[in-house]
Amino acid sequence: MKRIWIYQADRIFSQQESVQILERVGQFVSSWTAHGSALAGKGYVKYDLFLIFEVDEEQAGVTGCSIDKSVHFIKSLEQAFDIGFFDRLKIAYRDAEHRIQLVDRSEFKELIRSGIVHSETIVFNNILTEASEIESKWEIPFQESWHSKIF
Repeated sequence: MKRIWIYQADRIFSQQESVQILERVGQFVSSWTAHGSALAGKGYVKYDLFLIFEVDEEQAGVTGCSIDKSVHFIKSLEQAFDIGFFDRLKIAYRDAEHRIQLVDRSEFKELIRSGIVHSETIVFNNILTEASEIESKWEIPFQESWHSKIF
């Protein structure tokens, strides 16, 4: 099984930031270990907003220490780029033109009330844990998401 962690930033990266973040992610992943064993992992930036880590646990299993290392690394990215990856108060969705929008929860609620966000609006399900789910369960209609239960 390939396990994933999806971190949504609190703002869209510039193209230059995406390149720089990806370079640092590559360096981190190449040295990422669990109890001394190299992890078969990769990291990538998606839509200049999401940082995704993936590990093939059939090669070597992830441990609490290896997860701590990744969190420490992400916190270093936050400081270096003045970006937050642990702000759960922002919601990403696709607008009518399919562009990604990032708003805070109160604004998202208002968009629902006004009908701009509706049952078919695509939202991002960042709580996935398996890489096989990315294609079919990451960008999903609002009505099928955890968001619909909260808002």
